[in-house]
Amino acid sequence: MAYRIADRRQTTFLPPSVEDYIDQDDQVRAYDAFVEALDFGELGIALIPGGNADEYYPKMLMKVLVFGYAYGIRSSRKLERACHHNLAFIWLTGGLKPDFRTIGRFRRQHQEALKKVLKQCVRMCINLELVDGNALFMDGSGIRANAGIKNNWDVKRCKRHIHAINERIDQLVIDNAHEDLQEEQKESLIRLKKELRDKEKLKAAVKASTQETGRDKLNTTDPDSVIIKSRQGIHAGYKAQIVADGKHGLVVTAEAVSHSTDVNQLSRQLEQAKEVLNKKPESVCADAGYYSPQDFTKVDSDVQVIVPSPKVMHQERGHKPKPFDKDVFTYDGKNNEYICPEGKRLQSSGTHKKGQRAYRASWKDCCKCAHFGICTTNGLGRSIDRMEHETLQQKLAVVYKSSEGQAIYRLRKQIIELIFGHFKYNLGAGQFLLRGSYGASAELAILSTGFNIVRMITILGGVQAFIRTIQAC
Repeated sequence: MAYRIADRRQTTFLPPSVEDYIDQDDQVRAYDAFVEALDFGELGIALIPGGNADEYYPKMLMKVLVFGYAYGIRSSRKLERACHHNLAFIWLTGGLKPDFRTIGRFRRQHQEALKKVLKQCVRMCINLELVDGNALFMDGSGIRANAGIKNNWDVKRCKRHIHAINERIDQLVIDNAHEDLQEEQKESLIRLKKELRDKEKLKAAVKASTQETGRDKLNTTDPDSVIIKSRQGIHAGYKAQIVADGKHGLVVTAEAVSHSTDVNQLSRQLEQAKEVLNKKPESVCADAGYYSPQDFTKVDSDVQVIVPSPKVMHQERGHKPKPFDKDVFTYDGKNNEYICPEGKRLQSSGTHKKGQRAYRASWKDCCKCAHFGICTTNGLGRSIDRMEHETLQQKLAVVYKSSEGQAIYRLRKQIIELIFGHFKYNLGAGQFLLRGSYGASAELAILSTGFNIVRMITILGGVQAFIRTIQAC
């Protein structure tokens, strides 16, 4: 059997037409058709040529970004190389070869437009009945920012550096109090004074940022980033928030927020999803990280919220409740009292801790109880605090534990966590390249758009079916 050997000097290597470089069922054709279907006027990108002679057509650059991000090629330099060597990119650009500066500049200048691309994609899905907006699933994941954790500064750190610089200046002046400063020492003093001015400006900026944002630290490289804790350690980053539709798991909204946790994000993300869908969902589901009864009060009462409390999650993981826990006490709303398992009543004793109401049993009832020392050892008697939104918490617990709630919650991992797994492990998108919350959100939107297109190709039955459907839409 003979070996197959190539000959680089053969006269025909590629077809004479760039159109023939790619098969009709190659997925790059789907991305080309998708970008062609976008409304660039709504995106805010002018398609009329400007005054620059070397401008590239915006649709072509958008195709490069959307297709590149969908396959994990995000760096502008890697995208430039792909336009030189990758046949799919060569077909997409028609043989043009934009350099990395052009690609990077286009991405920076049109961050808002990149976010709107996801909205147009979702509206296409709504028109094609691929998204119904009845059940929404929400999750957040920490993604590193394009900044180092060592660039995080707070007021205390600034004070320490200012104090150290002042000591070095004082020592330098003392050492040369009786003789002229040498040239090198003069330069050191000038450099230290400049460093001191810079640190004082930084301290003022940190104070201003604390007052405006409520955060106690400021990253000098990316001021919008926060401290994110993950399995890989502690980093400067963002909390990526994604809302997916329950019908086919397509992404509805995506945003990178300057928060280290998911608390108080449910109502905010739900409002953005409602704006895109132009309707209210029947239910919204998220994990225990979103649990915040105060935030849930902002959600419309006719929207079913399925979010377990951290306490319920602990119990499901095998943590047994303590004897005579609060759950074994019954609340009597008519008399505004709690009833213990022995039938003794705990009466209201005032309000404290941001609206929490306190209830206490009498010492006479507790000291005679057979469970004294187990239920309580307080000499004043057993006490219970009722939260401000206790009734809502009980309602949420009932909804979550219902058969319908459990069925919806089981779908959460299949639908929403799949998306972050695809981003981080399949595409290697564990860190944003653009800085600022706007830039990070733009990247997250393009990643989500690529994810949606891949799913749509599968759902609609292939590349050619996708192209026909998109063109008709």
